[in-house]
Parts: sequence; C-alpha cells; structure tokens
Amino acid sequence: MARALVTGGCGFVGRHLIRRLLAEGLDVVCVDPLVMGTGALHADLWQCFTRSRFTFLQEDCRTFFARAPEHFDYVFHLAALVGGRVTLETRALDVAEDLAVDAKLWQWASRAKPGTVVFFSSSAAYPVSLQTVENHWLLSEDMINFDTSVGMPDLSYGWAKLTGEYLMKLYVERYGQRAIAYRPFSGYGEGQDLAYPFPAICRRLLAEKGAAEVFVWGTGRQCRDFIHISDCIEFIWQTKDLLPDGASLNLSTGIAMSFIELAEIISRQIGWQPVVTGRSNHPEGVFYRCGDTVLQRSYGLKPLVSLEEGIARTLENLRAEQPPYALAI
Repeated sequence: MARALVTGGCGFVGRHLIRRLLAEGLDVVCVDPLVMGTGALHADLWQCFTRSRFTFLQEDCRTFFARAPEHFDYVFHLAALVGGRVTLETRALDVAEDLAVDAKLWQWASRAKPGTVVFFSSSAAYPVSLQTVENHWLLSEDMINFDTSVGMPDLSYGWAKLTGEYLMKLYVERYGQRAIAYRPFSGYGEGQDLAYPFPAICRRLLAEKGAAEVFVWGTGRQCRDFIHISDCIEFIWQTKDLLPDGASLNLSTGIAMSFIELAEIISRQIGWQPVVTGRSNHPEGVFYRCGDTVLQRSYGLKPLVSLEEGIARTLENLRAEQPPYALAI
C-alpha cells in the first residue's frame, strides 16, 4: 500500500488533498505545527474522515526532517507561511521563512529518497512584468525557465516559491530523483480561511445584503483566475505520475475575472444587485494573473466546477458555519 507524507496538511489545500489520498487507499502521515493565521485547522476537526490509515504529528516539518529518514512513496510539500494580500505585503519577512522550510525539504529528500516529491509552488512565482495593465498575458509554464532567465516574482512569497522550484531542479538533475511542482492560481472552496479574498468577499456580501453600494479592494479591475479546490485536487491526482521529472504544471481555468465582476456575480446569487466599486487605498496586487491551460489540456484536464457553482457552494458553507452574517463584517 502506498504511503504519503503531507507537510502543512491541516491547511486549506492539505485537508482536501488528504481526504482524496485516503479515499484512494493511501496511508497518510500529516505533519503540521498549526500556526495561527495560516488557516490550519486541528486534525481533530476532520479526523473522522481518516479512519485508521492516518497519522497526525503536530510539529514543524523541519523537526520531522531532522529525524532518521522514513520512506514515503509520495511527499506532498504544502508547509508554508502564507495568507492574503495584506500578509504578503506587510509581513514579508515572515513569509520569507518559507525559504528555510523548503531548503530542509530538499536536503531531507536527498537523504530519504522518496518515490516522488510534489512541491506546491504558486502563480506568484511568475514575473510580475507580465501581469501589468499595459503588458499582461496568460501565464504559461515555460515563462519560468531557469536555463535562460527568470523575471521578478511577486514579493517574498513569490521569491520563496521560485527558489523552491530551482532547488527542485537541482534535486532532479544532481541527485537523479523524481520531483514535480504545481502552480496553483486563485484556488477557493469550502472551508477556506477568511484571510483570502474569495470567502471574505462572499461573507462580506452576505452581511451587507440590501446595501446600495458595496466595495472591493483596490480598483476592483484587477483580475484573477479562480479555480475550485476540487478541480485542483483532481488535476494533481490525475497527473502526479505522468508529469516529467522536474516539470511544473499550472492549476488554473484560463478565465480571468475581475473582483468587481466577481462581487456582482456573488451579489446576484445572494439576491440583489448593488453598485460595486473599488477602494483604492486597499492593496490589490498585480493587475492580471491568469493561467494558460494548454499544458493542462494536453493531459485531458478540464475544470468541472463552474464559478457560479463554486460560489453557491461557498455561500452555503458560510451560511451553515457562522450565522447570522449581519453581525459578521
């Protein structure tokens, strides 16, 4: 029976990934220190899904890596300090801690020699020069090429993920081991921390239903590529054994959606049509971040959850978790 290690497994992506791994029959070891502000939930909240093939270790993965190496068929490395845009812009050196975490991963893997290391990178690793008002493109995997040149990524989080991918390249080329990376775009779904814009906007609009005007951060014209977490997990499961050693793959829909458009769609689903405007004194990040899907489609991957369905699921989940929203601004 295959055995998987998931670092940072109590976070949003980790919880969904572990459920899938267990459903597919893998034994899973989850290592997570449960850092406040990262969206991590204690394993007791969802351990009822795991039965007998799940082990939870509440510790920093660097401590785990320092012990005698164990063998795993798969290592899914999700451990990272990350949050919403405010975290990225105001706590840049906290996020830079991810560099140390990733370095320990690759050093450990060079000794432990697991079957496959799956490194979770980010769309923040792409050059911000390709995401401006004047110059924006669908971001394709080959726009990051360590053999020619790489552009400036998005803040310290982008640098950490870009460096992690470079260390993966060295791991594959110099140590002859297998590793792949995924670059998620704006993943969302049920159970996501409110530090992220998608659930935060949904929750705020639930609370403000009936208002004549509502606001989103920045100009509101900035665009993101929203992909439901279930599609992310499905893409990973379908390609984890197919991607070439050292390859990276986008997790994206190829559909750019502005925050004003997103808020308008959410409002209509809630039941009213306010005027949506931006608040320019709030951070907005790059202007346009949307993933090219050509490589994904070559593996037969296509998102199954539409944005409208994803919004409906998120709203239903928020209503069930913490009513009444008139008190939750």
